[in-house]
Amino acid sequence: MDPDVELALALADEADAITHPPFEDRRFTVDHKLDRSEVTEIDRAAETAIVARLRTERSEHGIIGEEYGASGAHSPWQWLIDPIDGTSGYVRGIPVWATLIALTHEENVVVAVVSAPALGRRWWASRGGGALVNGRPCQVSAVTDLAEAQVSVTLSDGWEELGLTGALVGLAMGARRARGFGDFWQHALVAEGALDVAIDAVGVAPYDVATVRLLVEEAGGTFTDRHGTPTHETGTAISTNGLLHDEVLRRLSRPG
Repeated sequence: MDPDVELALALADEADAITHPPFEDRRFTVDHKLDRSEVTEIDRAAETAIVARLRTERSEHGIIGEEYGASGAHSPWQWLIDPIDGTSGYVRGIPVWATLIALTHEENVVVAVVSAPALGRRWWASRGGGALVNGRPCQVSAVTDLAEAQVSVTLSDGWEELGLTGALVGLAMGARRARGFGDFWQHALVAEGALDVAIDAVGVAPYDVATVRLLVEEAGGTFTDRHGTPTHETGTAISTNGLLHDEVLRRLSRPG
């Protein structure tokens, strides 16, 4: 196994041991950040543990975490860490949350691990090495018609400010089935072939979507921002099986 993949999986093991027991036992306190999003001492403890190990084992790499920002070396190699993606669900007892760990080199994601212990699922990928869920290969779907597609849409204030809420609703209503799975899970389901399209909220950060970008790409799908640029850095994220991507972008190119 690639040493960086092996390390990322070990980091996920450490994070799971910190995050999962308090979730099951409901043992944590909740604070709010300036943007009113929730944060717990569990988020902070998980990120602290991951960063401490990276500083020991990859001291030449940089680190960017959701809770504590940038640290480590100034390097083209960067680890992006979201200790609990889906904290708002975590604090309410919803099991759809995960630790996200990505290694990037310049603008490319080269290793990704998504660990969701409350769901009993873990996804990982390496550049050129494919994507897996619980050790099984992932492959996107072969659906070619949006009217037959399963889609996930995350409505947000940002889409409303862009004047695109109507377009999102129209896309969802035109699909065979629409749901709002949210966060990492919708993109992981695209990688598995269970969903065909996932449209995230406006305002996502690189540590929110770098991992799932690589999962989707290595599973044979397409991941871009709303303008069609393959990136995890511009605040919007759309993943598809690739066959539906142009149609989705076309529908989101103008107000509904």
